[in-house]
Amino acid sequence: MKVFVTGPDGVLGSNLVRELLKKNYEVSVLVEKNKKTPTLDNLPIKKIHGCLLNLEGLIEATKKVDYIIHCGALTTVYPPRSRIVNDVNITGTNNILSASIINNIKRLIYVGSASSFGPGTKLKAGNENSRYIGDKYGLDYIDSKYHAQLRVIEEIEKNNLDAVIVNPTFMIGPYDSKPSSGAMILGLYNKKIPGYTKGGKNFIAVKDVAVGIVNSIKFGRKGECYILGNENLDYQQFFQKVDVTLGIKSPQLKLNKKIVNVIGKVNSTLGNLLNYTPKLSYEMAVISNEEHYYSSMKAQMELYLPQTPIEVAIKECFDWFNENGYIDPED
Repeated sequence: MKVFVTGPDGVLGSNLVRELLKKNYEVSVLVEKNKKTPTLDNLPIKKIHGCLLNLEGLIEATKKVDYIIHCGALTTVYPPRSRIVNDVNITGTNNILSASIINNIKRLIYVGSASSFGPGTKLKAGNENSRYIGDKYGLDYIDSKYHAQLRVIEEIEKNNLDAVIVNPTFMIGPYDSKPSSGAMILGLYNKKIPGYTKGGKNFIAVKDVAVGIVNSIKFGRKGECYILGNENLDYQQFFQKVDVTLGIKSPQLKLNKKIVNVIGKVNSTLGNLLNYTPKLSYEMAVISNEEHYYSSMKAQMELYLPQTPIEVAIKECFDWFNENGYIDPED
């Protein structure tokens, strides 16, 4: 069976491609022309150079393909409003939908975000029925993922497209070349994070997400959404897991919510004035002080989603960084 993957070189895509190969799928991937993809080097895959905004190219690339897994997206959160983010995430998804229909793809797997559902508390976690509230943050990334998901659902309902939507939470693991989610682990290891905020989120090993996505090809129910997550942890709890796993001592200071928001506001203002991307924007400061907890029970039951301990994911992420030159050997 042939599978076409968008966004193959990110932390998720790199693990996803390996899981597909492990399950003996024939894999082709979409990569930007002249872009280096070190996490895909030497893998037995077909690289197709192209862009999500080129519909004709996508139609050609997906001919004679059985399944499409669309995890390509721009995850930029600064500036909060961005035309290119909307173009790639919404128009790019529209193009993938068109290519799927034109080429009679057997099934499309759309990789969305858990943020397309309202979060909950540890006692009552958000699920696939929770109403979207992400528009309150004013981030085109969050909004665009939600609106792209609505477009997929629309095609399922209007044109009988066979599609499944998977919604990962915060992923930790190897092949994080950017780095993206693993930047938090690097920050803790290098003592660049001064303290923890009062918020928290759902964490999952990226390898588990890859398994859940591949399983959705066979086991996912048409038209259904599945939150792919594992442990709901506040930031203090996550920092403690990093401490124990890596043998370090992370900051013990609980940061004041108002102060964090003020710092974020100042950072965003300076970023606008001086044309640079701040490490902590106002929108991300606000989010860091909120609880974003989710339940993955539906995916565990229907997609056989694994639940690898987060400590294992932290160790695999750090080891990959260490083996690939992200850690100073003197540290």
